[in-house]
Amino acid sequence: MKEVYTPTPVLITVKTYPHPSRSYGELVCTAGITKDGEWVRLYPIDFRHRRPEQQFQKYQWVELGLLPHGSGNDNRKESRKPDLDSIRLLGPPLSSRNYWRDRRNVIDHLPVHSLNQLKTLHKEDRTSLGIVRPSQILDLKIEPNAEEWKPGWQATLNQFRMLGPQPLPLRKIPFKFSYVFECEDSDKPHSAMIEDWELGVLWLREFERLGNELDAAESVRQKFFNEMCGSSKETKFFVGTVFPFNSWVVIGVFWPPLNKQTNEQSSLFDWKNQLT
Repeated sequence: MKEVYTPTPVLITVKTYPHPSRSYGELVCTAGITKDGEWVRLYPIDFRHRRPEQQFQKYQWVELGLLPHGSGNDNRKESRKPDLDSIRLLGPPLSSRNYWRDRRNVIDHLPVHSLNQLKTLHKEDRTSLGIVRPSQILDLKIEPNAEEWKPGWQATLNQFRMLGPQPLPLRKIPFKFSYVFECEDSDKPHSAMIEDWELGVLWLREFERLGNELDAAESVRQKFFNEMCGSSKETKFFVGTVFPFNSWVVIGVFWPPLNKQTNEQSSLFDWKNQLT
């Protein structure tokens, strides 16, 4: 019996840095929120191989066909296999004006958990996406990582480049960046690797500007720790599991400026009307 893809509007909130794939050349882990306020993981998506009119940005509504389950043996609660050719953009990305009002009208309606609570939910029902609001963000840890892709992955990337026009070569980021943070129920600090696309792009841009890998890494710390986690921001982490384990990484950062009136404004606005 042929499976049916259901057309589904999704607000994209997460794009991770691309990683090599034997079937697609490279893939991006993507996630977002449906009009019903439910998390969905859209995988696989060969984002940089999509047509320009299909290349969405974060906080942009798209419509695409989804199966009611993940790809292959991915049985995580939120995973959905997308019909790549059906991707259609539904308008410009939501604005960051007015203290990120349009974005907060979606994100602020979603459940927030501690990392320990999410680990418990994963054991109970395979929950694998969520939002964490740290009680304290202690550090952004920078550790050296391999300069090049593993030989097998590099061979895969080279093979796909022989098949025709390709995006720019996928650069391996030679550092591992991790947030060190606490939640209200933490008995010790958590350390979670950051896989946000924007972090990788920032490092590449700063390396090109500065010509030094360590200086570029420090620029990432300045942005992702000093600025995005500063006292003037209401920072939350979008987090997800590394399949098939109950291990969680930061796949995006939500960092609107503090605004005491936000809750009052949000309660007067039905965010679902953004698509009507």
